[in-house]
Formats: sequence, C-alpha cells, structure tokens
Amino acid sequence: MARIRNVFEIIELYGHDENFEPQPTPEFTPTRAPAGSRQKLDILAERIQRGMPLWHPEDSTEFAGVMVGAGEHD
Repeated sequence: MARIRNVFEIIELYGHDENFEPQPTPEFTPTRAPAGSRQKLDILAERIQRGMPLWHPEDSTEFAGVMVGAGEHD
C-alpha cells in the first residue's frame, strides 16, 4: 500500500481521520510568521499538505493585525 501523505488522503481512503498521525520531518521547523498573517496561513496549509503537525511548539505567537472592533464604542 502506498504511504499516506496527509489527512486528506486518509479521509479519502477510509472516510475518517481517526488513524492519522501527523509526522514531523526535518522540514518541520518553527516559523516567525505572525499569527493571523497570510504567511502563517500559507505555512499551516503547507504543513497539512505534507502530513506534518499543524503547530510547531516554537512557532511565533505574536499577532499581526488590528483587533476587530478595537476602539469602537457604542
């Protein structure tokens, strides 16, 4: 049987993801991309496609952007 590369392939094969374990590889490195940034979203999408864990314990937790509703007073 071919190696399952990511969660999408296991769902397609079995109809669920209960048996899928993401595998860290040498390419699974932390990112300094700010949380919520387009760059961070692209990195997360790439991790999923490669079958890696979504979150690296050393990823940046800094937030990029403006808080929705900040400064609004009714």
